[in-house]
Amino acid sequence: MINKNVLVTGGNGMIGKRLVELLEHKGANVHIADLPIDLRDRKTCKEVCEGMDIVFHLAGIKGSPQRTMEQPASFSVPMIQFNANMIEAAHNAGVEWFLYTSSVGVYHPAEVFKEDDVWKTFPSEHDWEAGWAKRIGEMNVQSYMKEHDWNRCSIVRPANVYGIDDDFGKWSMVIPSLIKKAVENDKLEVWGDGSPIRDLIYAEDVAQGMIHMVENKVTEPVNLASGTGVTIKEIAEIIADYFDKEIVWDTDKPMGDMKRIMDTTRAESYGFKPRVSLEDGIKKTIEWYLKEIA
Repeated sequence: MINKNVLVTGGNGMIGKRLVELLEHKGANVHIADLPIDLRDRKTCKEVCEGMDIVFHLAGIKGSPQRTMEQPASFSVPMIQFNANMIEAAHNAGVEWFLYTSSVGVYHPAEVFKEDDVWKTFPSEHDWEAGWAKRIGEMNVQSYMKEHDWNRCSIVRPANVYGIDDDFGKWSMVIPSLIKKAVENDKLEVWGDGSPIRDLIYAEDVAQGMIHMVENKVTEPVNLASGTGVTIKEIAEIIADYFDKEIVWDTDKPMGDMKRIMDTTRAESYGFKPRVSLEDGIKKTIEWYLKEIA
């Protein structure tokens, strides 16, 4: 990466910031394309890709299952637009490598999510819009690879990502939502009964995985995950113990898919494994939140 001109879309986001730091440490000349830049505009995408050697396309719309249910068009349509624009612009600019960031949301509920099973089913009803938007992005990448013999693309599918600089607002995911609740309330209210299982990965580990796949020129889709399931109850207990709070279960609220664990065999075959444990990652996230936001 030394002296390479590298573009990171979404470079001010949770994963993007960690990626930018790691790339700069490797000696890359990093350029960021993030809001207010509008990647729905094809001309803008063309401009940001000009002169770039490598493009990491992370830009997306942050959304919990609640948001995708309430604002499906506002969530999915722009993502489909700027994914297509960025893929086209990167190809036309002749970049050395392009990485597309997909999501665990592309998968249908299963015992374990394996990369080659995606197109055998539909996305989960709880990730319908987001899942299809990300799938269409993957299809666009693979279409360019096939039609133009453009074998210079990586596709990564991160699991449930968390960490410092996460979104702690209205549309936050499980870990930032529970941390915020624990800070602001006497008791920790958790939706459901705590039984759903999730596969969680720290944002810095995702960024490391992205760089690893590009450096190793991996062209097939790869899950970036821990490969280990943890229940919502276990996550809540880690957070409740940190703040010494009692957990209250709201079983009238929705719980989402019951199990989301990703197979990591392919990632491990390329030499990638996450480094940050769930306990350490949650502790780092809490400490950052208390210092920077609370």
